[in-house]
Amino acid sequence: MVEESPETNGLRSTMPAELQHPHSQYSQWKFKLFRVRSMEKAPLPSETQLEKGALSGFTPPVAPNIELNNGVGPGSVMKLCLGGKNKENVEGPGRRVDMKLQEMDTHMNHLRCLCRLCGNVLRKVKGPVHDVHTDLDDASKVALRKMGCKFKSWPEIILKVFKVDVTEDTEAVHPLSFCHRCWTAAIRGGGVCSFSKTRVPEWKPHSTPCHLCSPKKPSFQRTGRKKRTIPRAQSLAKRTRWDHSNSIVIGERRALRPFGDHRHFSVFRTWKRPSTQREHWVKNITDCQKDHLSTKLISEKLPVDFLFSFTCLVCDHLLFDPVQSPCGHLFCRSCIIKYNHILGPHCPACNLPCSPDNVTPPPKVFLSALHSLPLLCPRGDCGQQVRLDLFKEHCVDHDLDEKYRNQQSSELDIYLLANKGGRPRQHLLLLTRRAQKHRLKDLKNQVKIFADKEEGGDLKSVCLTLFLLALRSGNEHKQADELEAMMQGRGFGLHPAVCLAIRVNTFLSCSQYHKMYRTVKATSGRQIFQPLHSLRLAEKELLPGFHQFEWQPALKNVSASCNVGIINGLSGWTSSVDDSPLDTITRRFRYDVALVSALKDLEEDIMEGLRHNGMEDSSCTSGFSVMIKESCDGMGDVSEKHGGGPVVPEKAVRFSFTIMSVSVLADEEEEAVTIFTEPKPNSELSCKPLFLMFVDESDHETVTALLGPLVAERNAMKESRLILCIGGLARSFRFHFRGTGYDEKMVREMEGLEASGSSYVCTLCDSSRAEASENMVLHSITRCHEENLERYEIWRTNPFSESGDELRDRVKGVSAKPFMEIQPTMDALHCDIGNATEFYKIFQDEIGEVYRKGNPTREERRSWRAALDKQLRNKLKLKPVMRMNGNYARRLMTQETVEAVCELVPSEERREALRELMRLYLQMKPVWRATCPAKECPDQLCRYSFNSQSFADLLSSTFKYRYNGKIPNYLHKTLAHVPEIIERDGSIGAWASEGNESANKLFRRFRKMNARQSKAFELEDVLKHHWLYTSKYLQKFMEAHKDSAKALQATIDPEEMLDDEYVSGSY
Repeated sequence: MVEESPETNGLRSTMPAELQHPHSQYSQWKFKLFRVRSMEKAPLPSETQLEKGALSGFTPPVAPNIELNNGVGPGSVMKLCLGGKNKENVEGPGRRVDMKLQEMDTHMNHLRCLCRLCGNVLRKVKGPVHDVHTDLDDASKVALRKMGCKFKSWPEIILKVFKVDVTEDTEAVHPLSFCHRCWTAAIRGGGVCSFSKTRVPEWKPHSTPCHLCSPKKPSFQRTGRKKRTIPRAQSLAKRTRWDHSNSIVIGERRALRPFGDHRHFSVFRTWKRPSTQREHWVKNITDCQKDHLSTKLISEKLPVDFLFSFTCLVCDHLLFDPVQSPCGHLFCRSCIIKYNHILGPHCPACNLPCSPDNVTPPPKVFLSALHSLPLLCPRGDCGQQVRLDLFKEHCVDHDLDEKYRNQQSSELDIYLLANKGGRPRQHLLLLTRRAQKHRLKDLKNQVKIFADKEEGGDLKSVCLTLFLLALRSGNEHKQADELEAMMQGRGFGLHPAVCLAIRVNTFLSCSQYHKMYRTVKATSGRQIFQPLHSLRLAEKELLPGFHQFEWQPALKNVSASCNVGIINGLSGWTSSVDDSPLDTITRRFRYDVALVSALKDLEEDIMEGLRHNGMEDSSCTSGFSVMIKESCDGMGDVSEKHGGGPVVPEKAVRFSFTIMSVSVLADEEEEAVTIFTEPKPNSELSCKPLFLMFVDESDHETVTALLGPLVAERNAMKESRLILCIGGLARSFRFHFRGTGYDEKMVREMEGLEASGSSYVCTLCDSSRAEASENMVLHSITRCHEENLERYEIWRTNPFSESGDELRDRVKGVSAKPFMEIQPTMDALHCDIGNATEFYKIFQDEIGEVYRKGNPTREERRSWRAALDKQLRNKLKLKPVMRMNGNYARRLMTQETVEAVCELVPSEERREALRELMRLYLQMKPVWRATCPAKECPDQLCRYSFNSQSFADLLSSTFKYRYNGKIPNYLHKTLAHVPEIIERDGSIGAWASEGNESANKLFRRFRKMNARQSKAFELEDVLKHHWLYTSKYLQKFMEAHKDSAKALQATIDPEEMLDDEYVSGSY
């Protein structure tokens, strides 16, 4: 082989103009002469590839007279040595862009191999790799759900666990995946915390001293002389292990191979053409191969220049959503945005300034020419030419079989043209019925012709069969089985609302219902009960937060959002420095949203009331008035062994409400007409839960703070009116709240009064206990919420500088700030319980003849109580209770109980007194227990004042030993205030808290039904299912399907039912 001159035949002298280095025209000794120390420390970026080519030994053909694009002449070497390494002296604009593309491509390849959270290399960690910006997979979602985490995407969990916000990550700066080790740390922390010491690195954009592209290697630690380290130079090739006798030594550890060396030819295989390499880099940056169409789809042989005008200058695909730069070049909108974001705001073609804000749409003439390009369908058996703007519809309209659709669906999605003008084509289900008929007109005619010709005109069967085949082809076999059973007459599926009512009223958990669902389906071969997901869809319409409404004027300090479901009772908690966090769990509905849901539940009853009274919609313009009964009481000890979470009190309090009546005032009428009245106001089916909290009802501060937002919503609704759609028309409602369902203890807490043992015996009047015992009957209601507020201010400020006893006598027992307005009334249920407790003590005293003795001992009282309990157990089957309840009180206050007790009373005179006392009480009891005493017991109502006076005379004479200077709270209210309350309100029993008290057992049953690991989720489920239990809609379904057991048996085995009917008919 002929010796080649290093001056002319080297690689540097034969490169194209855009890659030629300015040193290529100089000989080897001149290159030695001007290669100074500064150049060695910071070599030029363009030398890396050239030196690799020099080491490879490849010698292209000679082209010595090619001039550089940037006009660098022979004097440029000296200028380079004296003036520094300015890239403007060495490289042209195109070359600088190529180097930046190469650096960004290398940097992004490094990022794809690293974990976003810990920075480790992904291939070194065992397990799958997870994407940062995707939703949770099924396994992760199930694992996190068990720990109480409701997040649905990885960015939310990463922000909660690792305290890193990944929503604004970019592909050029941050890795897009994380390793399985970080996934394990997130799962172990339950999606809310991390038990590992993972330090998330700080990712920075690519720069010259990038630690990913140029990592620093630690120096070798030796015990002797410290080894000197030299900064790594990117542009110099790595020295091989072969002999370097012919290399050019520069500095201490640098070497350049002579240009004409041919010994290692295989290294040249890694070198690529600059245009090919540039195209590869740009494709990695834009990543649009799956979104944009290739120019190879064009069916006709078009001129190259004409085709080039419709090609994106960044990605070389057909223009997709084209934009035009100020310099006149055309790009895809997404491609130029990505290109400018990574490489800077300049045009890829001419390097002039070009930012995404400066681009404009091309002219319409150009767009029409672009959309008229003929494309060849990629399907092999089609071969049809389609315009570019019609390519999407053509690809979607292909009748592909199941195998081809599964294989090619991902490829068809890329041939979708962006619709940038005109009205978008709506989905068939979103159209009106008339538009649907118009669009399906041709198909309907074809199907009708086929049905008339082949199936005897049975158009319905043809359509159902087509639908069945479509479901089968889409692997929707469950729905297809149901449709096929219906077509064959075997379908008997219950409505989802019926299944929901069955589940709620029978207290079935999810697993129990699903087991019943599978058993019935396997036994009968039909889907009679609906799956759980259908029940959850039916729940949404019945729970608060589904219906739209409006308040006029808008409620103060209350959000205008309508889609509000169950919220935390501590939301909106105003905390200060001195406040401590509450150790409790609370869940509630927003008051206005719950009232809207309750009214929608009564929609049928309201419309029926309007029709029954002959009232038209045009006459009901003044609006509706809704009367609300509020109840609040503690549920006692509700402790359970299951449920985790924070330590909370094992006592609970529930706040609930009942819609008592709905009335409307017609235009020409003077009095309002009641169109709905709650038939069972004291039933647990009508008492809707609003607020559940784990708190002791005696904790006045906590109860006050938790009910504060509820009181604010209540006060705001009093001053506004609700606009709600009832019966297809928008109607206005005004609410009137009456807090009557409270026991003595809760009334005193909410009105700021002293405890029940106070000398001020009554919550309705100002009389003391001594005054009430002297005059048992003649009292009137004097207390109210506003007066209690004024008395509290006097108690707080003491304006007259009085002593403690004088101040207490002035404010009549007010010692705390009233925070909720209570209707001045008495609770019938607790009145029964309190009076029964008093009679129970009277029976004991009469057995022991306390009227003769002075002060009996504790042992004597204990023996009298044991004798009374034994007598009641033997005669009436009444088991003794630790605390008086409603059922025990009802059975105790009877004439038979008095006869049984009289057997233990030695004196006949005392027996007659006990009988008379019970007779008078039983005459008075129906008056305050009746829902409407004027209709149910008019005679007892007229005689109530006489009976109460006789009862009081008997207490003050025969039983004076017990009521000398004292009287119980409820006995005082029974004798003194009942006639006045009934004259004002019309009833006492209808406004009792019996519905709220009856729901205590429901709380325990629902809690056992929804046993969860977290008490917070458990309380949500209890509140949700308790609300569904009180739904009138579900109650009507249960009433209509009360014989569903017989229908279910007939569906499972119809032949057996027919045999039974035949046998019964034969007799």
